Formats: sequence, C-alpha cells, structure tokens
Amino acid sequence: MRVAAIDCGTNTVRLYIADATADGGLADVTRQLRFVRLGEGVDASGRFQPEALQRLFVAVDEYAQIIAQAKVDKVRFVATSAARDASNREDFFAGVRQRLGVEADIIGGDEEARLSFLGALAGGPLPSASGSSVLVTDLGGGSTELIRGDDSGQIEAETSLDMGSVRLRERFLHHDPPLDDEVEAARQFVADLLAASPVPLDQVDCWIGVAGTCTSLSAMNLGLTTYDRATVHDSTVTVAQLEDLSTGLLTLSVAQTMAAYPSLQPRRAEVICAGALICAELARRIDRPLLVRDTDILDGTALELVRS
Repeated sequence: MRVAAIDCGTNTVRLYIADATADGGLADVTRQLRFVRLGEGVDASGRFQPEALQRLFVAVDEYAQIIAQAKVDKVRFVATSAARDASNREDFFAGVRQRLGVEADIIGGDEEARLSFLGALAGGPLPSASGSSVLVTDLGGGSTELIRGDDSGQIEAETSLDMGSVRLRERFLHHDPPLDDEVEAARQFVADLLAASPVPLDQVDCWIGVAGTCTSLSAMNLGLTTYDRATVHDSTVTVAQLEDLSTGLLTLSVAQTMAAYPSLQPRRAEVICAGALICAELARRIDRPLLVRDTDILDGTALELVRS
C-alpha cells in the first residue's frame, strides 16, 4: 500500500509519500516542503488572507500532480493551528477539495499531539533505557504541542499551547532585529503558558524535538550550509547551545540571520528567532539535551493510514 500524508501548518505545507513495509513501518518515497505562511495575519485578524490562501493552493496543485504520478492508494490532509483559528475556513476546505478530491481534516491539539508523538517514536530506538519517560515537543508556527509518555508509545499527558514561531513573531517581535522590551514581553508570554501547562517538564529521561524550528536549530548548530535530513535526524543540541542560539538570533536582523545560517529558507529565517526563544525557554525548564528528529506528525499520519 502506498499512502500520502499532507500536513498544513501555519508556516509550511508538507507532503510525505510512503509505502507500507512488511513489519508495519514505512519506506519513504518522497518528502516535499513548501513555505506558504498560511497563518500570516491570522493571529490578529482571525481570518486567512487571500494571498496566503493563494500561496497554499499553488503548493497543493503541485502536490496533487505528485500524488497522481505516484499512484497513491490513500491520502489524508491534516491542518493544524492556523486552520483552527481562521473564521473563513470554508474557502480553505473548498480549495483543498477541488485540488485533491479529499476533505481537509482540521485536527485538534490533542490529535496533533498524539500523531506527533507517534511520528517521533517512529524515528528509531531511543538512547535511554526501556520504559523511560519521554517528552516530545512539536514546535510549529502557531502552536507548540507537549506530549509526555514512554518509549512504548503510551501517552500520559499532552497539551497544545498557543505559542509558535509565527504567532510569537507577529504578536511581539515587531522590529528587525527585535527590541529588548519586545523580547522580554515574548519571553514572559512563553513563561506564563509553560507555567500553566498540564504537562510536567521535570524528570524527563529523553526530550525529543520535532518539526521545522527544532530541525532548523540543529542544522544551524551543526554549521550546515544546506539542510541534510540524515545528519539532523537523531542529532542533539545541549541546553547551553539552545540558549546561545536564542540569544544570538534575537540580536540579528533577518538578512544577518540568512547570511550567518545559509541552511535557512527565507520564510524560516523570518521567524526562527521566535522559535529559538520558545525552545530555549523549554530547555531551561527540562534541563536535558534536545534529541532532534526529522520524523513527526507526517510520519504519524502516514502510519495510521497504512494501519487503518
């Protein structure tokens, strides 16, 4: 069986096509990513902007061709934070339906967390002992999912917090580079959300980070000039390294960030300082190195397709 999973987030829309393997796993066929910034302005207006929808539909047209050529058996399109917040979702639904022939699933934070946890564990064995406590962080453009469980896949607690790289940048970090008072306001916002989180951040044996902010920070920390999935997957970033990245990025303009870190795409460079701030605030509380994985909600969605 061949399946296609599409994850439509606040900043990117991604496609994953995979074949089911005999052991119930996945064999990659292709992974694609487009920066469309669907969530542009949604935090302030509560609506999708026409230009953002158009950028999305151009990418979905491309994906529809790739899916047709790959002769896929099942397709699922999941949409996360930005789509949950937009009042004009019908325009979004109609555009996806017209291009792909499937209904877009706007999933809740709980399901997003569950699929991200499944995808993170699908990335391979963990370095910690069997039965250990695992915390998965899916740091997206509009929200951040925190999922705590064990390495068997059993989830103990999860939450979806309304903080992400795009949301934080648009709401607080208005200047380029951000001003000190903007950074402090953003940091306090993140701290307040983490303090109220129902997911405990202490006594974690393994902390896994997934999605574009975490993978980008790892690539930057490794000094990669172009993004390399094999190098980033299962890499680690220490607490001190995350704090250094966050501190440095908040002093750079977007142009300076792109010059210093050529592995970044422009749309990622615009918001990476906000994502790094969130990641560093988490790191201070968790006090463990971050294990970065390039398997996430896409992999979890594809696994459920082959098992259903």
